[in-house]
Amino acid sequence: MPPVFRFAPSPNGYLHLGHAYSALLNFQRAQETGGRFLLRIEDIDPTRCRPDYEQAIYEDLAWLGIVWEQPVRRQSQHIAEYGAALERLQGMGLVYPSFESRAEIARLVARREADGGWPRDPDGAPLYPGAAKAMSATRRAELMSSGVPYALRLDMAAAVARAGRLSWDEAGSGPEGETGAVEASPAAWGDVILARKETPTSYHLSVVVDDALQGVSEVVRGQDLFHATGVHRLLQALLGLPAPAYRHHRLIRDEHGHKLSKSTRATGLRTLRAEGVSPAEIRHRIGLV
Repeated sequence: MPPVFRFAPSPNGYLHLGHAYSALLNFQRAQETGGRFLLRIEDIDPTRCRPDYEQAIYEDLAWLGIVWEQPVRRQSQHIAEYGAALERLQGMGLVYPSFESRAEIARLVARREADGGWPRDPDGAPLYPGAAKAMSATRRAELMSSGVPYALRLDMAAAVARAGRLSWDEAGSGPEGETGAVEASPAAWGDVILARKETPTSYHLSVVVDDALQGVSEVVRGQDLFHATGVHRLLQALLGLPAPAYRHHRLIRDEHGHKLSKSTRATGLRTLRAEGVSPAEIRHRIGLV
């Protein structure tokens, strides 16, 4: 079977040089190995994803000379598949609802930090500080039926105990140069959110389901997702999904050394294209010559 690669952007902004590097690296790897290259649109957030951003993704990638298989998988069209995976985890007793708002969670974290500190995940966000896991099933059902917003969380301690020790094959490198067999540390993320009342899936859940259903054999992505691989390996083990090989690549940074981001309005490929920059110049700027 030929290897299968994918590039999976979210249409919540315009692609920038960091996206170009990842997309071209995946496309190049597929060509070099006689593999397949897939494009996936991760549009599960209806409040931030827009059709014009999605159209821009197609235009920018085509301009770079990238060709992908049809049809393109759009996550918003596969909510039922993510729901089925979530139900399996619920059937294992590994999912529970939490009801605190973001503001309430921030206050809980502040109190715990004032009492001597509170752990944070590899991205720097505080772990879930609430006590919803201890809530009775009756009370949970009452709150959910009343229409109160909620998040469905993975009981990380129970999930790790069920799955046991996990690792992945790292063909690239992590932020600290990690490579080869890497031990997964999903517990570092605490009780991650798998879905919300208004968004019935999450990045972590949908990405492992998509990769399995699409037969993705090599995941080539930025080092900013290196530690999240621990959560993905855990979900793969719990759901009986195959584990692809992982290759985390360097990040494209600005003149201040910061990772390029849509949230910081990094210059988009769309703008560079309008300014007359060529695809060859893009490759030169990101070190793919």
